[in-house]
Amino acid sequence: MNRLLSGVCFMLLASCFQGCTDSAVLDTNKEITARNWSYAQVVRIPVTIVNPDQLYNLYMNLRHTADYKYSNIFVLIHQGGPAMKKITERREFKLAYPDGEWLGSGSGTFYSYQLLFRSNYKFPSEGTYVFEFEQNMRDNPLREISNVGIRVEPVAK
Repeated sequence: MNRLLSGVCFMLLASCFQGCTDSAVLDTNKEITARNWSYAQVVRIPVTIVNPDQLYNLYMNLRHTADYKYSNIFVLIHQGGPAMKKITERREFKLAYPDGEWLGSGSGTFYSYQLLFRSNYKFPSEGTYVFEFEQNMRDNPLREISNVGIRVEPVAK
């Protein structure tokens, strides 16, 4: 019993330490209504950058159910902000192995991903940038997508 209690205490402390040392500038998600992501439902997230000299890794957060019927997803990622004109890029992210096993971390019937779309990125200046995520698949709405978001983390020096 003592070993079990010690193990539980260790895991709680380790998870607290990990959570307390998360250096992300932003890690947020928006819920997709009824798990049906339509073309018209563009996920818009502002990101405030106070240190433009820092390099950042940018991730698209994605969560879907086990009933999602594709092994990939195509998205349009739009970015606008101070000192830059709006840019758009189309990205494909693999979500499953060829045998159908999901690549994301699973919890019940949901699978979560942090999909890197820019590494070692330097924002042009200080200020607020807006990222928009738009599904770009043939299905409209795209079923079984539950959340979309962004994670912005500084690159360790």
